[in-house]
Amino acid sequence: MEKYIILDHTADGKFMAFGQTLEEAYAHSALAVASLMWDWQKIEKRVTFPIDVLGSDLEQLLVRFLEEILYLLDTENFLLGAVDGVKIEKKPEGFGLKASFSGDQGSHKYEIFGSVKAVTYNEMKIRQDDYVTIQVVVDM
Repeated sequence: MEKYIILDHTADGKFMAFGQTLEEAYAHSALAVASLMWDWQKIEKRVTFPIDVLGSDLEQLLVRFLEEILYLLDTENFLLGAVDGVKIEKKPEGFGLKASFSGDQGSHKYEIFGSVKAVTYNEMKIRQDDYVTIQVVVDM
């Protein structure tokens, strides 16, 4: 099974991510977002950031999780190269997610070819059947 596919969209970025579990599909969604900006497979894993987000539902949890990529890029010049240890759990206030992002500081050795400005709820779908499919549109 593929991790994700990039879909055509008139003005923005759009992708579908896949996983055997919800956690795996969320991790693949993060890689898809990174792939719209740089080749995450070429990023050295020199720096790690713990991720801990809450959402009232799975959609809000996904938006907040993916926005961490944009936040770390803006504040730490961090380029995501890997997502590890994604754990999602039901909480009284909704859902919680913990994971770690590994990657490197942006530098001349990495090509940046896109810019994601925001993660949107537009056309967002999370489908859980025999496997999990997530569809997301991002503002570019």
